[in-house]
Amino acid sequence: MSCTISLAAHERKALLDLYRHSPDPAVAHRAHLLLLLADGFPWDTITAVLFTSTSTIARWQQRYQQAGLEALFGRPAGRRPWFSGLWARLAVRWVTERSPRDFGFLRSRWTCATVVVLLLSYYQLVVSRETVRRWLHQADLVWRRPRPVLRRQDPCRTSKLRALRRLLTNLPADEVAVFEDEVDIHLNPKIGSMWMRKGQQAEVETPGDNQKRYLAGSMNWRTGTLWVTEGPKRDGALFVRHLDELRRRLRRYRVIHVICDNARFHQATKCKRLAAYLKQWGHRIVLHYLPVYAPETNPIERVWWHLHDEITRNHQCHTLEELLDLVFRWLEYRSPFQIEGSVYPTPKTG
Repeated sequence: MSCTISLAAHERKALLDLYRHSPDPAVAHRAHLLLLLADGFPWDTITAVLFTSTSTIARWQQRYQQAGLEALFGRPAGRRPWFSGLWARLAVRWVTERSPRDFGFLRSRWTCATVVVLLLSYYQLVVSRETVRRWLHQADLVWRRPRPVLRRQDPCRTSKLRALRRLLTNLPADEVAVFEDEVDIHLNPKIGSMWMRKGQQAEVETPGDNQKRYLAGSMNWRTGTLWVTEGPKRDGALFVRHLDELRRRLRRYRVIHVICDNARFHQATKCKRLAAYLKQWGHRIVLHYLPVYAPETNPIERVWWHLHDEITRNHQCHTLEELLDLVFRWLEYRSPFQIEGSVYPTPKTG
């Protein structure tokens, strides 16, 4: 067969560059084939030199004539999809905007198999679960746990937060504000994600008989310093002991403003022990309450989140004493803590 292609100077130079420098051997091989064709070598000579077939020569000659240099890089491997992106967009819209119950499924969340069944039922479209999973990944969707949020809100949320911001902004140098909250420490570890070998689920040993301790903690709004009181129960007795510890530790301040949630034992009208304590020390300790249903407004909640994430989750402690020792060492090492969040004004140290 005779040569049927001709190359301009810049085309020949581009093919030579691909032949000499392309990191893909297949592309270099195709460039070599076209150069030999353009130089007039017979097809039987090219098949012998390049160990190829006449059908291969004909195929790349035709592709080069139709698409030029770009043809040398080939086509994507595998079967060409016969459907458009319409189905992928439809599946993404279902998963992100609708519920399976809207289509009659007794399910609370989507799975790839549910989308497959729906496409088959509505449009007679046959696809696999892996195809649907690939569509969702291409749309930047991931399979992970959602964040629980409370739908209810305190009707006085805005006014309460405004009052707290005013307190913190105008706080005198001889007064201090702390954010207070309690946290549970369980000997049975909280289970969380961890690295493990594929196909071999890791195990976290649990003692079976759970034991608990409770920590009442307060974080200085100005400095991030944390003070903690341990107790066997989460009740008014623990809260009062913690307030008394704050009173003794913060003797340099004339008034201690304690900002806490609306638990019953945080309210003097519902806890006799607290009422008796504030009757004696109410001139030094003043309680302020956060909006209800709003844990995100208490910065110490982030400290407890980090504590669980770094220490109590998947822990391997065999006794509660060992776990508490680990917890207190972590608190001592990490303190002072950063005030996370933007609900309140930036503190001024003093």
